[in-house]
Amino acid sequence: MKTAEEILERESVVVRFSGDSGDGMQLTGTQFTDTTAFLGKDISTFPEYPAEIRAPAGTIAGVSGFQVHFGSKEIFTAGDEYDVLVAMNAAALKSDLSNLKKGGIIITNTAGFDAKNLRLAEYPEGVNPLEDNSLSEYEVYEVNVTSLTKEALKDTGLSNKELERSKNMFVLGMLYWIFDQSPDYTINFIREKFSKKPEIAEANIMAIQAGINFGETTEIFNTRFKIGTSKLPAGNYRSITGNSAVAIALVAASEKSGLPLFLGSYPITPASDILHELAKFKDCGVRTFQAEDEIAAICSAIGASYGGSLSVTTTSGPGMSLKTEALGLATILELPLIVINIQRGGPSTGLPTKTEQSDLLQAMFGRHGECPLPVIAAFSPSDCFDTVFEAARLTVEHMTPVIVLSDGYIANGSEPWKYPLADDLPEIKSVFIDKPNSDDGKFLPYKRDENFVRPRVRPGVKGLEHRIGGLEKKNETGDISYDPLNHELMVKIRQAKVDKIADDIPLQEISTGKDKADVLVLGWGSTFGSIKSAVTELISEGHSVAHIHLKYINPFPKNLGTLLMNYKNVLIPEINNGQLIRLIRDKFLVPAIGLNKIMGLPFTTSEIKNKILEILNKK
Repeated sequence: MKTAEEILERESVVVRFSGDSGDGMQLTGTQFTDTTAFLGKDISTFPEYPAEIRAPAGTIAGVSGFQVHFGSKEIFTAGDEYDVLVAMNAAALKSDLSNLKKGGIIITNTAGFDAKNLRLAEYPEGVNPLEDNSLSEYEVYEVNVTSLTKEALKDTGLSNKELERSKNMFVLGMLYWIFDQSPDYTINFIREKFSKKPEIAEANIMAIQAGINFGETTEIFNTRFKIGTSKLPAGNYRSITGNSAVAIALVAASEKSGLPLFLGSYPITPASDILHELAKFKDCGVRTFQAEDEIAAICSAIGASYGGSLSVTTTSGPGMSLKTEALGLATILELPLIVINIQRGGPSTGLPTKTEQSDLLQAMFGRHGECPLPVIAAFSPSDCFDTVFEAARLTVEHMTPVIVLSDGYIANGSEPWKYPLADDLPEIKSVFIDKPNSDDGKFLPYKRDENFVRPRVRPGVKGLEHRIGGLEKKNETGDISYDPLNHELMVKIRQAKVDKIADDIPLQEISTGKDKADVLVLGWGSTFGSIKSAVTELISEGHSVAHIHLKYINPFPKNLGTLLMNYKNVLIPEINNGQLIRLIRDKFLVPAIGLNKIMGLPFTTSEIKNKILEILNKK
């Protein structure tokens, strides 16, 4: 008779699914995440992909991981360490063991620890971590997932290869049992996904149920978890990734502005999902164009903007470099254009599947000539919606390209999103003039309003014909001008227009803590969660700490300088070699302290917490 397992009640748990890139860890993690969110837990995820498209199976380079932190408390990060590590082969164990908590749980697929897999994972000859007592400080469960899956599905008539593909569903069933979660959400997903292949759907469902049955009947598991539901504010929620939130925000902005949406893009990791997602919205009048290269992508978007669309181009670091000349054209034309850069490790191809915040200075200054542009940054997957919708408002209402910065951690990560109703979103004022705007009956394409914004006109309107191109414009008339005084004037006007946007954005708020403290942690982008967690913990321990997180980087909020002067020390953590810190020191003459990480990985809470304590202890 099976003995009772210990039921551990936890506020939160971190689970890491890890295996070969062909083991389905991303799908497993995503389904576990979606089910967890559906059942009312708060979540934060961190998917990690191999950099090589077809890394050798069984090698450390081929390890694919999906980390999910979920619980009844408010979750801000994917977690520093794992409570549970699912290792589908020897390489996965070797790659991720260092981040497992002491005393944590390891669930292994023993079929992935044969001599071949051990050799590919570069273990010494004759060494098997499941047999040499090296894992004695952990709770290890050895399960031959491959064999058990094949046995459970042996009567389905599927090929051996198809049977092996279902082993991730067996693992998912085990995890649902361990965490006392219903599989119904995943079962519905599978039936919908494989509606045209019912035999595949039923095999996957059988594998899930086999995993649950194994948990219920086997005597190897000593521990199960009970996690309560989260106390999130009331509302309608869904789990969302950063890139999905970007796509939905663009569709919403199109509806609210009354402008047709056009995306000109070239596939690049980790931005490609935005193109894929928007291609699903043809019924909403969305047009997506997969161009032959990055230059064609942005140029098509500029053309669509001239034609009256809400235009967008999406990319990552190397693609941003290729777009810069055309971005200068959009700037001198003063046309609306949203440029979304999902940052990754660089330079060049760099670390294409790893996260980094290294394109901030490029966004600020990476164009020839004096070419100022607004720059705003999302700080979480759900915030991508608000940030991109705001970018659409700014670009349309201020007639200037706007750069939006996200990164791989935000783009691929997911969290619960309390989605707004259409009526809750503000209107985006899109105005086209249809008659001359001067006293003598002429159309002046560069005559400006009080915000230095020039008029927008649809091409082909009789009487409003005007010159367009990349040469310098004469003030108001838009005629070609080589006059030095006029060039200086136009440069100053374009800068003033960006600076004036500071009057149209919110004042900076304090994210956590008080308006005076010994240490202020100033962040931007995806460092939000780890900073928020570290500062919250330190405040609860009685330390004088605060947190401000920037969305608007160019221009800065008007009150930012005043806020910064209230703190004795300013710490700026960045996933780069120090970029925001240069802007802050230059603009406000604040002797800020940098904390930099350039490993293709997000900050852990403990890394930021330790740095804050180091500063506090020097008082």
